[in-house]
Amino acid sequence: MRTDLIRKTALTAAGLAFTGGAIAGPVTTAFAAPSTGKPASQAQTDRKGHGERQLGVRYEAQPNFYYCGPAAARNALSVQGKDISVDAMAKEMGTTEAGTNSINDITPVLNKETGKKDAYRSVEISTPKADEKQTDKLRADVVKTVDDGRAVVANIAGTTTDTDGGIHSFEGGHYISVVGYRDSGNIVKIADSADPNTASYEVTIEHLADWIATRGYATS
Repeated sequence: MRTDLIRKTALTAAGLAFTGGAIAGPVTTAFAAPSTGKPASQAQTDRKGHGERQLGVRYEAQPNFYYCGPAAARNALSVQGKDISVDAMAKEMGTTEAGTNSINDITPVLNKETGKKDAYRSVEISTPKADEKQTDKLRADVVKTVDDGRAVVANIAGTTTDTDGGIHSFEGGHYISVVGYRDSGNIVKIADSADPNTASYEVTIEHLADWIATRGYATS
């Protein structure tokens, strides 16, 4: 087990119980920025610099309980127009029924599939709760990555509440993609492969930072 970007992560049966049951997959749904009559990339560019941006995602639910890492990477890469097999990525990440070991196993795959060896880097939030400096860095990283046309992949654990009051609990750990932001990065958009019924939701940056605490994320 790696100890640098800290714990082994699998979407456990207990975690699934909190999200409302087993995953039926793969399920594919598209959710994207509101249409402006322009190509998606142009619509995204128009919003850059105005405190918000949302990337178009070709969403796919994970096909089993332990593929959250490959599925989060697959959803993240879909914003770049890539359609990559989760099985192929799982093999590269060393994913097993115990999950994907850490964000350090995902970052190299994101770089490979993006086509740039330095497109992504791993960032750790090593403390049990994120402090103000770590939260500010996460906000800046999300904004920069999304403005670059890429999604952040985050390794999270525990329970958080979204901006609509929905509860998302993954006590055994999970991976998600961050595919947009608004209010200058204070609110972020999540693509979550665990359950197609809650494929997309928003959380505050403070809640996301605390969700990542003791783990890490892949960012530009």
